[in-house]
Amino acid sequence: MRRAVSTLPGRAGPGAAIRPSRPRIPHRIPPALGNGFHSKSADNSEAIGTAAKTTKVPAGAVAEEQPVGKGVTIEDLVERRRKAGRLVAGTAAYSDTDMFKGPSAGKPKAKRWDHHLAPESAVRMPCVLKQAAKHLKKSGLISLGGGLPCAENFPIDSLSLRVPSAPNFTEAATHASGLDLHIGKYDSAGPNPVSEYDLATALNYGQANGSAQMNRFVAEHTELVSNPPYADWRSCLTVGSTAALEQSLRMLCDRARNDAILTEEYSFSTAVETAMPLGIRVFGVPMDAEGLLPQELDSLLTNWDPSERKGARKPHVLYTVPSGQNPTGATQGTQRRRDIYAVACKHDLFILEDEPYYFLQMPPYTPSSPSPPSATESPESFLHSLIPTLLSLDTEGRVLRMDSFSKVVIPGSRLGWVTASEQIIERYIRHGEVCNQGPSGLSQVVLHKLVDETWGHEGYLRWLMHLRGEYTKRRDVMMGACERYLPGEVVSWTVPRAGMFHWLKVDHTLHPSYPARSILDIEEEIFNRCIDGGVLVGRGSWFRAEHDKPPSGLYFRATFAAATEENMTEAIRRLGVAIRETYGM
Repeated sequence: MRRAVSTLPGRAGPGAAIRPSRPRIPHRIPPALGNGFHSKSADNSEAIGTAAKTTKVPAGAVAEEQPVGKGVTIEDLVERRRKAGRLVAGTAAYSDTDMFKGPSAGKPKAKRWDHHLAPESAVRMPCVLKQAAKHLKKSGLISLGGGLPCAENFPIDSLSLRVPSAPNFTEAATHASGLDLHIGKYDSAGPNPVSEYDLATALNYGQANGSAQMNRFVAEHTELVSNPPYADWRSCLTVGSTAALEQSLRMLCDRARNDAILTEEYSFSTAVETAMPLGIRVFGVPMDAEGLLPQELDSLLTNWDPSERKGARKPHVLYTVPSGQNPTGATQGTQRRRDIYAVACKHDLFILEDEPYYFLQMPPYTPSSPSPPSATESPESFLHSLIPTLLSLDTEGRVLRMDSFSKVVIPGSRLGWVTASEQIIERYIRHGEVCNQGPSGLSQVVLHKLVDETWGHEGYLRWLMHLRGEYTKRRDVMMGACERYLPGEVVSWTVPRAGMFHWLKVDHTLHPSYPARSILDIEEEIFNRCIDGGVLVGRGSWFRAEHDKPPSGLYFRATFAAATEENMTEAIRRLGVAIRETYGM
């Protein structure tokens, strides 16, 4: 592959071809992690680096249960990068996550989803200006075609970051012995580049699917975590998961078709609020302590009657948060996920798997002796301890998984990624090209410097393990406070297995004024007493999937994400006072 004309001596110009050069260990990368580079041909079956073992799965079958990450290891990725050499990708360089995947020989291809696409999505054409960038890799080409500003006019010369050094992730350790990182404008330029990604590239326009540098990281991370069991999967960077959801709903649903989606009976309120203005009806599926009930999902779809649903046709999209579900904190076990996927295959449901809390899966709560996860656990053991993702069970390409750096690294980065079949990701990119033109370059270069160039995959997994321990301690504090201060006669709960939310059920039937007073009336009184008493909790009614239906119970959502241990304990005490006063206890 030939190199594009440089705008600076020794620097790959706009849209430069992605290419490897001599193998090297980049600046500030721990030698133990290897961190060489690779690229891959468009032929999905062509092996580059260490081959992953794959098993052919018949189309339509649910993938056999296997430990998360089986088939691809950190060592495989290190060796793959070492063999390929340094990644060279200049401004607006075209990339595809397929360039960075391992071999997939023996895996089936995804099904086609044309019948699920909305007319808006089906008619989108490629952005001609984005497509033109592919010509910039031609040697000797002088471009007068694109509106890419000159990097000399970017007013930021460098950025400095102080970050934790794995595995010493605490704030105190970062202050005392953290790493001081530098991102310069031309770090990837010249004969002796110190990095693969710099500000001159990051601050300019890019492709809608994100930079080659971050596409490589998320493709490899997806292989480690989910190892999708079909061949033609792709990933694409997003402007966070909320934007990804809105874009996905517009791709799959259409107001004129009377489309509707299914989700948990109590669901992420912003997801419901995203669907409503698009004219998409939302219907809730009953839940238990393990989340969405597959038998209820099957029954709902089997007996669907549009005349009983204000004309809404049978839904073909399911939105679910399988781990640490917001707001209930419920986590679907392995068999539950397999059963939900089987129902989806039976009724031809397309699944939107929203997993911001996936890595915050916690050990059981033991009141007498809290036991946070072991600090000596290896990243491999951590991966194998996680419940398999729906994506890892998907043999047909009917799952679009949404991942995010928000809940686990930097919420304000507004950076995440989606993974689905090649067809779905291609449609997603076509939408992004004329919607947001892709995620922030600043966010990408900062996160690349941290999670790829400094920590690598092993360090990033150790960071996630650290976070899991921190949230486990916070959860245990809240559980202890609930046991101590909430009136057990009327309040019950299931201990969260993941995430950052705690769902409290208040028995409305025991209120002295029930049934003369409704659930919503009692909920409002408790909420107002909470505010007067100095504590804010979420009202369960805020999270109903169907706001036109009366709530099935009286609930409140509490979060253990941010408050100090002392404040969290005091907040639960105040909540207990409000409930007792409302019930006259």
